[in-house]
Amino acid sequence: MAFLRTILIILLVYYLFKILAKWLAPKLFSYAAKKTEAHFQEKFGDFARQNREPEEHIGDIIIEKKPKKKGGASQNVGEYIDFEEVD
Repeated sequence: MAFLRTILIILLVYYLFKILAKWLAPKLFSYAAKKTEAHFQEKFGDFARQNREPEEHIGDIIIEKKPKKKGGASQNVGEYIDFEEVD
């Protein structure tokens, strides 16, 4: 009878732990996330403010083109000659 009672207590503790973990885990993780966010805001808040670029309006389209290269090799460089190696 003691063996059966021990098994029932172990099962009861196991299922009670599962239920409590299901309820408390999301609250615990959200608390940890808020603390981590506050820590990063404290450490890197000034850095983000310094490097902030001017905000663009949502929906604006910006097209940046590469500048055309002047000079360089022309398209017509000459005739191709196939040489054979002599042994």
